[in-house]
Amino acid sequence: MLIAILDPAAGISGDMTLGALVDAGAPQDWLEQLPRRLGFPEVEVRIETVRRASLAATRVLFDIPGHGAGEHGRSVGELIGLVEAAPVSEWVRTRAVRAFTLLGEAEGRVHGCAPADVHLHEVGAVDAVLDIVGSIEGFERLGVDAVYNLPVAIGTGWANAAHGKLPVPAPATAILLEGIELAGRSPVEGEATTPTGAALLRVLSRGAPPERWRITRSGWGAGQRDPSRYPNALRLLIAEAAHEAGMVEVIATDVDDLNPEYLEPLRRAVLDAGALDCVAWPTHGKKGRISMRIEALAPVDRADSVVEAMFRHSTTAGVRHGTFLRETLQRRQLVVELDPDTRVRIKVWEAPGGRRLKAEFDDVDAAATKLGRPALEIAREAERRAESLLGGEDRERDDLER
Repeated sequence: MLIAILDPAAGISGDMTLGALVDAGAPQDWLEQLPRRLGFPEVEVRIETVRRASLAATRVLFDIPGHGAGEHGRSVGELIGLVEAAPVSEWVRTRAVRAFTLLGEAEGRVHGCAPADVHLHEVGAVDAVLDIVGSIEGFERLGVDAVYNLPVAIGTGWANAAHGKLPVPAPATAILLEGIELAGRSPVEGEATTPTGAALLRVLSRGAPPERWRITRSGWGAGQRDPSRYPNALRLLIAEAAHEAGMVEVIATDVDDLNPEYLEPLRRAVLDAGALDCVAWPTHGKKGRISMRIEALAPVDRADSVVEAMFRHSTTAGVRHGTFLRETLQRRQLVVELDPDTRVRIKVWEAPGGRRLKAEFDDVDAAATKLGRPALEIAREAERRAESLLGGEDRERDDLER
């Protein structure tokens, strides 16, 4: 499982998130083409390496013609309409719409107006769409399965807003940060976390990271200011969840009145709630009824969410669960390119009898549809390319050891 961990020790904003994603491996050409894809062909993207204190970080800037002279007047309802029409995946669209909905609700509470009618003076319009849609799609581009965050710095003092100065955190930001763990101390003077950054945390992050994980790479996204006392940058850690051994909850129920058509939506809901796996198989219940056993495997800290999802999305009136020790093979993930626009994730297990590979089915299925080729053929080609990459890694390691 490939995970991303946001470390907002100096706060978080949309441009900081985009910079961290590019620094961690998201393609620059994807980001440069983003404004045109979203209907803003006049917007230019600048990506540059800068220093924040002693650290090199990636800075992302959008050059928007006429910026500040009318574009900031679009309402949340208009921005949601833009996102709903955007050429992005349903995963990205759902979260981007949710982010703007949360922004509208927060600003609406502050200013006493309907969320859809809110004009995002502090957040902006074109840059807000690019920041939010780009940040969410960036995690998709990196092949991340789940996003987490460390405690969030909010800053100190006062921040400049459209109607004067506001105490940090700004009122809308404080609403958006409800329920998110904040850092106790921060060297940041002024606003560290923006409304956009807080909204991204709300729609992307599952909260605190799992107990054990291994960093595979990292990136730094630069903020606009460059104070000398601390690096004004967001750190993004890309990691693998380490589940080689650990305690898990097994959550199970039997149902005899659920239409099997609704098993897949139930399974998706349980996985979205944090389950590691969810399976079902037919059984025989009382009075000769055909029933189904539904069983989910979840980290101990996600068990309550998984139980709630099972109740909400099935017809069950009760579940049973217990704690078990789970041991698995060490696993990591590769991403191979079949062409510049088609990528397939490959699961790699290190087994006692040798390495095992398996192409991610969802990626294979999408690639087969896109390229007009059989899915099995796509899977075999992707796994061959992964074998070649791994062979190169093995040769490099052998050379170093010699």
